[in-house]
This record gives sequence, C-alpha cells and structure tokens, in this order.
Amino acid sequence: MNKEHIDSEGIIKKFVPCIYLYRQHAVRSLSDTTIVETDPLRLVHLYNENNADELIVFDMSQGDEEHESNLDSMKEICAVAEMDVIGAGNIKRMEDVKKILYTGCKRAILDYEKESNIAITQEVSLKFGRDKIWLSYNDPQIISEHKGLIEQYVSGMVLMNPHQIRETMAVTDMPVLVQINQIALNKLIEIFACEGVCGVTGNTINDNIRDILSLKELCMQNDIAVETLKAAYSWSDFKYNSDGMVPVVVQDYCTSEVLMVAYMNEEAYQETLRTGKMTYYSRSRQELWLKGATSGHFQYVKSLTADCDMDTILAKVSQVGAACHTGAKSCFFNEIAKKDYEQAANPLQVFQEVFDVIQDRRIHPKEGSYTNYLFDKGIDKILKKLGEEATEIVIAAKNPNANEIKYEISDFLYHMMVLMAEKNVTWEEITTELANR
Repeated sequence: MNKEHIDSEGIIKKFVPCIYLYRQHAVRSLSDTTIVETDPLRLVHLYNENNADELIVFDMSQGDEEHESNLDSMKEICAVAEMDVIGAGNIKRMEDVKKILYTGCKRAILDYEKESNIAITQEVSLKFGRDKIWLSYNDPQIISEHKGLIEQYVSGMVLMNPHQIRETMAVTDMPVLVQINQIALNKLIEIFACEGVCGVTGNTINDNIRDILSLKELCMQNDIAVETLKAAYSWSDFKYNSDGMVPVVVQDYCTSEVLMVAYMNEEAYQETLRTGKMTYYSRSRQELWLKGATSGHFQYVKSLTADCDMDTILAKVSQVGAACHTGAKSCFFNEIAKKDYEQAANPLQVFQEVFDVIQDRRIHPKEGSYTNYLFDKGIDKILKKLGEEATEIVIAAKNPNANEIKYEISDFLYHMMVLMAEKNVTWEEITTELANR
C-alpha cells in the first residue's frame, strides 16, 4: 500500500489548510487578525481528523520575542500534525529558514514580494536542499524575471492571488499551490483541474475542512487525481474466517510496540483505506467501529501489511493518546510470566533508517534532493560540509541554549552518514569496530 504522488494523469492534487499565527493564536488571514482559535493545536487535530494533505503555518509575529514564541508554536504543531507542515513568514536571512526547518517543518516558503528573500534563494537552497525551499508571490511577473534562479533552486510555489493562475501557467510549468479565501465549490473543482495546480490552500480549505473526503471523491469522479491510500490487495485476496473477518495486529510505527488486536470485515477495510484512519468491526456490538470516534484516540495509518498466508494484517499506526479502553497505551499489560532482563534502547535503528534513505537516494536519485546534490559534487564537497558542521558543533557548545548543540550534532551525523555511503562504510562495520575497542 502506498500514497501516490504522481500517476498517469499528472500531478496529485492536495487539500492544504493553513494556520495564520499571530500572538500565538490562529487568526483569520494575513490581513485580518480576528482570532479564530486561541489554541492552534486544536485546529491541527481538526485537520488531522479530516484528511488534510499538508499544512502551511504563517508566522505573523512582530518583534523578536513574539517570533520566538511563534517558532515554539510551530514546533508543537509539527509534533502533532499527521501531515507535512510548511513554514512561512518572517524570513529575513538564512538563519530564519534554518529555524523554521528545525521546528520540524518539511519546507520553508520564501516571500518573493521581498527582495531580501529573493537574494537568499541560492544560499538557502544549497544549504538545505532545493526540495526544502518554496516561494510565495502575487504577480507572475516576478516569476518571469527570476525564472532561472527559481527553476534551479526552488521546488514549488504558492500563488497568493488566485486571479493569476492562467498568467502563471504561461511563464512556468512548476507545481503551484493556490491560496483561495472564498470561492464556490464548483469553481474550486475547476481550479483543481488546472494542469499546473498541485493543490489549494487558504480559508476555502479551512472553512470546508469537514468536507475534504467528499471533495476528494468529487475530484476523482471528475478524473482529478488526489492524495489517497492505494491498496495493493483487494479484500477478496485475503483468507478471512467463517465470519468474514481478518485479525489486525496494531503496532506503533515509531516504537514498534504492539498496541492492540482487532478485526476487520470488508467494509472496515474499505473505510480504513478511504479515510486513512483505522476502522474495525466490533464483534461484541456487531457494528463498524472507527477507533477514536468517541475518545479522540484515532489511529492514523502509516502502513498495512499482510502476512505470508494473507490471513492477518499488520497495521503500523500513529496512535493519538491511548490505544486501550482502560487508558493504557497498549492493551498488552497483563503480565503472565517474565525473566529478569534489561530493556535495551536501540538508537541504531534510527541511524540505520536514516542511512537507508541516504543509500536509496544514491541508488535512485531524486530531483532537488540535497543528498543527491552532495553525491553529485563528490567527496571534496562532502568533506567540506562535514568540516563546517563540526565547527558549528564547537560554536553551538559555547551557546547557553542546549538545543543548538543537539541540532548541530544531528546535522553532523547526517553529513557523516553521507560520507559513509560515499565510501561504502556501513553502520554494522562501525559498531563492530567500536565493540572491538
């Protein structure tokens, strides 16, 4: 099962709500500071529950203190969002892009209405990778004037003026996310159908967030490809029991902890695929059961895998709150027997997963990937970056903020793993060498 991004029809269209952060509250828009939600995290949970594909957070702060508070809010948003978060606003220099990405945002948006943002495009793209950099604009003329720069160093754009879609398509074929604050839904479908449009954001999505699933189904009826779960197996491929059900083992996707076991019938299977939230069949109540419908403890699908006999499903999920009705994280807490042993932490698993991604980038290059940029430039560039990151660790260690050294060590370890991949050194070899010492 996978989430497809491109199919034979072209760009997968995305529904992207946004949060306008002003004084740590969510306000109506960039030009209207009417508070719509005092706690932005409540909006994030709402967007999670209603199948938003990505989320843009605009920092509307005024002054350094408010800016730091909004960055803290961004970090909290990224921690609970089930979709990729994109950060925008208050970018003046490369360091501001760095701070946005350190909150957990997958990308940062440069404001091309500001000359200072245009001026740092190349610098931040080379530093963080083209895939991390988007831009926003009102007038397509600015895209035309800087087309070479944009195509080399930017991976996507946000059009803030929906009346300029056609003019934008005339000057670029890059993916464009369109901000729309008010429009009839039939017109919205027309915009989604535009070839270069990769999605819609703004209050049109915010205000209709509970209708996202219906709108996605409407798009598909109009042959518009949207973000959805694609199953490699139909229900008829499974070996179900005499009641027409298949057991599902549910596992936390981060920790691999087994959370619970439940059952699916065909309707539950199809609903899980449709909504991206684990849905089961309750044998005791004889009805469909959306996990979290009453408690809010939803399980967001990360992957579904069938066993060798096709009679059991392993679900890896992002668990909100407790999985068990007792309030426990896992249903498995009634200890039967146990030997004394030490529970070993496994940080190597994290290192290995990151290293696997780096290795995959080397074998299967991805356009705009910073990792591929390093491999393309060769060993001297990798060593130069590794030296720079080592120096930044030293500088960060003199800073009273402990977070800085954490970020810099993480940057160093990433570049070290790129070097390992370049020189064909594995984590197994490293750990074996350390153990031998």
